[in-house]
Amino acid sequence: MDKVAVVLGTSSGIGEAIAKLLLDLGYSVYGGSRRESKIDHENFVDIEIDITNKGLIKSFIKEVSSDYEGIDLFINTVGLCELNSIKDTTDDEISSLFETNVIGAFNFLKYLEPLLITGETHILNLLSISANSIFENTLSFTLSEQARNAMIKTFEKEWKKYDLRFSYLYLGAIDTPLWDEYRDLDRTQMMTVNDLMYFVRTVVEAPRNVKIHGLTLTHIRGFID
Repeated sequence: MDKVAVVLGTSSGIGEAIAKLLLDLGYSVYGGSRRESKIDHENFVDIEIDITNKGLIKSFIKEVSSDYEGIDLFINTVGLCELNSIKDTTDDEISSLFETNVIGAFNFLKYLEPLLITGETHILNLLSISANSIFENTLSFTLSEQARNAMIKTFEKEWKKYDLRFSYLYLGAIDTPLWDEYRDLDRTQMMTVNDLMYFVRTVVEAPRNVKIHGLTLTHIRGFID
């Protein structure tokens, strides 16, 4: 039987790379993003979604469930990032990041429940190292990542009845188009997407009885001190 994955954020960057990796590993992949993906593969289904829109979330879940009764793997790479001092941070900025990074992620997980396979589904969570650490000029992002981390771990507790596998990767900066607007950052001191894919593949292919409680990945000379 096919292994089925849902990956959010597949129009570019990390999400696109993960979808391609999973397709190479033989998965059927349902990808979701606000923009059309460039991936052209017979086992890839591209679905428009904005995770701040509950109607689009429900439509996404309905489309997957029309083909499969459950999924083997879920990975969400959707998220906003803002780097501002406390002085320059606004309540609108905090609200915007919470709407996508926390509330949107919450709603998608909530509506994903009917597609969970007891004893099988793997939920691989990619979070920033800001979910566990504090850095200056990252207030709104740090608040949203720490809240998202707590939210996902609450799902893990309440879904214990399904015997799922939750894995956590805590990431330093990855060199993707996300950083294009921050021209003063030294992107040579960021991990590459290929660096990350090495670990994503390792976690995805890890034995079912192994739990990745939390693996922290940074560039050896990470630009955040």
